[in-house]
Amino acid sequence: MIVVLALIVGIVLWIKAAQAHYVYVTAPVTRGAVARAVTATGTVNPVLTVTVGSYVSGVIQDQYCDFNTRVRVGQLCARIDPRPYQAVVNQGRANLANAKAQLRKDGANLAYDRIAYQRDSGLVIRGIVSQDTVDSAKSALDQALAQIEVDKAVIQQDEAALEAALVNLGYTNIVSPVDGTVVSRNITIGQTVAASFQTPTLFLIATDLTQMEVDTNVSESDVGGLHEGDKATFVVEAYPNRTFNGRVLQFRQAPQTVQNVVTYDVVIGVPNDAHLLDPGMTATARIIVDERDEVLRVPDQALRFSPAGLATAQAPRTKATGGAEVWLLRAGKPRRVSIKTGLDDDTYTEVLTGDLRTGDEVIVSEQRAQGSARGAAQPRLVGF
Repeated sequence: MIVVLALIVGIVLWIKAAQAHYVYVTAPVTRGAVARAVTATGTVNPVLTVTVGSYVSGVIQDQYCDFNTRVRVGQLCARIDPRPYQAVVNQGRANLANAKAQLRKDGANLAYDRIAYQRDSGLVIRGIVSQDTVDSAKSALDQALAQIEVDKAVIQQDEAALEAALVNLGYTNIVSPVDGTVVSRNITIGQTVAASFQTPTLFLIATDLTQMEVDTNVSESDVGGLHEGDKATFVVEAYPNRTFNGRVLQFRQAPQTVQNVVTYDVVIGVPNDAHLLDPGMTATARIIVDERDEVLRVPDQALRFSPAGLATAQAPRTKATGGAEVWLLRAGKPRRVSIKTGLDDDTYTEVLTGDLRTGDEVIVSEQRAQGSARGAAQPRLVGF
């Protein structure tokens, strides 16, 4: 009785197994581009940003530039109260005038001392004056000559002090050193600017907002294949449905280590004629490090597919060419094909050799279904 019961159970299980079949999800073999890329995040910045600071301290008296102001070279953007520096200039001019007057005065003394020495030199021959008188006149003449040199040196010193005072007075006018656009303003009227220890930043001026760059942080594991001139694309949150195209301008060999992760700054240049990109935008970039066009390719899912329901299927195996294998549906039946793969971009893989043609359907997944044993003879094809 037990033997008969076991036989019945075995027959039922065999019938159910015969009734089981698989539904295959497929994708076509196509021709197209396969591109291997490096993904990185970064920030959009102007190509050149000039910092405008102040060399002198004081109170902001006037402000002529604001955010987004277009400026030219030499254009006045702000003015520091010039009165303290104008007072120093006036004092320097007075000191210089005093030194010049002193020179004229000492020049007159020099003329008198020269005449006195010449007169006494003639009188000593005739015995009218003593030799001591002549020597005293000679000493006075020499001192007068030296005083003239001192006066000239004082004039040079006062001229230098006046020039420095004029320079400082000129620095009270904050002017733009380049043509560009003001992207940052850090002052207001009445604010005190202190330039004692470091130069304060008053304005940031971007020279050309029609050319921008993206400073990306690329991991050390991905920089090996990067080269200047590589194509790149990126998106910003402000325009999520728009892709911007650029090229790698520079790979800066200055590592940055954050939490034991080493990254490098890779600069991507991009035109900004439409002025859609603004400084500071966060960009998600994709740098193309290798690309092949019009190559035979299969989805990566097909390479990862491993059939579970074909253990009893008489699936022929082609002559191996190395690399990997995929499963095809030809004439309604699965067939295993070995291929040699090339470039992989995480979506498609290039097929270098193998018994594949454009339009072939490769299996990417399967689903087990129940049906009649009669209907299980043909696997059902589901397009991908």
